[in-house]
Amino acid sequence: MTDSVSYFFCGIGGSGMLPLALIVQARGAAIEGSDRALDQGRTPEKFDWLQAHGVVLHPQDGSGVTRADQIVVATGAVEDTVPDIGAARRVGATIKTRPQLLSELFNAAPTSVGVAGTSGKSTITGMVGWILHQAGRNPTVVNGAVMKNFADADHPFASALIGGPDLFVAEVDESDGSIARYDPTVAVVSNISLDHKSMEELRDLFGGFTRRAATAVLNLDNPETAALAQMLPAGKTITFALGEEKADLSAHDLQPLPTGMRFRLIEGWSEHDVVLNVPGAHNVANALAALGAVRALGVPTAEAVRALETFAGIRRRMEVVGTVNDITVIDDFAHNSDKIAATLKTLHAFDGRLLILFQPHGFGPLKLMKEAFIDGFAGLMRPHDILLMPEPVYYGGTTDRSVGSQDIISGVQAAGLQAEALPDRAACGDRIVETARSGDRIIVMGARDDTLSTFAADLLERLRKQPRESQ
Repeated sequence: MTDSVSYFFCGIGGSGMLPLALIVQARGAAIEGSDRALDQGRTPEKFDWLQAHGVVLHPQDGSGVTRADQIVVATGAVEDTVPDIGAARRVGATIKTRPQLLSELFNAAPTSVGVAGTSGKSTITGMVGWILHQAGRNPTVVNGAVMKNFADADHPFASALIGGPDLFVAEVDESDGSIARYDPTVAVVSNISLDHKSMEELRDLFGGFTRRAATAVLNLDNPETAALAQMLPAGKTITFALGEEKADLSAHDLQPLPTGMRFRLIEGWSEHDVVLNVPGAHNVANALAALGAVRALGVPTAEAVRALETFAGIRRRMEVVGTVNDITVIDDFAHNSDKIAATLKTLHAFDGRLLILFQPHGFGPLKLMKEAFIDGFAGLMRPHDILLMPEPVYYGGTTDRSVGSQDIISGVQAAGLQAEALPDRAACGDRIVETARSGDRIIVMGARDDTLSTFAADLLERLRKQPRESQ
């Protein structure tokens, strides 16, 4: 890549596009882009930051795509009706999807770590990146979320770490099938469960991903990933599990802490005491996956454990926004049944009512996972908890809208629990502020909408302005 190459990112502010754009820019390319969120006035601070760092921004109306020598990068979900894509076709510009470009960079690296799975990808990617960084390995890391360890005043959107070209760590997505493009040195699969594709499709995709790798790091606690381990030569796998000593890496004596976890790690004949600053048993599993990945790259486990103790977490993964009047607001990315279950189990390790706002990230996933959502909330909510849902986030386009939030709420109500569907997120916020009392924890859940974080911060500010007696 040289500075003579010009890239135009359609949807440049997105969690997948922004880190990729930064890495391409760091390798010498000129970067331009557009975003529907920019046109709609959402998250202006992000676009101000991009402009301040040399990115030329355009309206998403096709006006920024004017030359055949531009490489236009689009998400896999972008339709040909998007003006930038239409303009690219008219001027003869090269069009690549984000997975195409990312996999090209990934596969060009002599050593690569691909982190896949239905849940936990961003956290594991962040953990692997932090361990390798602390070990002086100078990794390049592409994540789908901001890694707190690498965020600072000048890099508030640190979903990428710009390192060398020889070691590449990336979160790899199965939802669009693009996982088939990646040829990793180390393939990590945290778990496999129903999310965007059928189980048959997922088995094929994850099976190919692990077979192409030199080493596969697999979770024995998940039946599907355990089945993958059975299909690979023993010398090609590193396995992990909670409490299962036959795994190569196993965690025992898990102890929840107010802001993290403590556990005993058994690795063959060795034992290590591990303290994490991220909470929940699911993060213990994530830590085991990360330890397995770096073990495959020759990082001593004791050194990796020390690095994990300073891992600060991932933005919007059970991130505490603040506490006022003994009411805590938490911002969380949970958007499928596994992630929701992990969050609720972690929060229920401590006393207190949960006020849950769940904004579905699309009508399609809501229809596909309807029963899983109902079963998840109904099985894990407690009688005093309250679930509030607006309609799914929708920015236009063609989609089946036959299943809405009320369908989920009706199922949860049928289980005898407190749940309510409201017209929009603002109405949910009003209900939360009216209802919240001392000791409550408010969880703002949802994906693919950066304004959820702003919404969570606004809730905290509204609560601060409306002090109330404990009820």
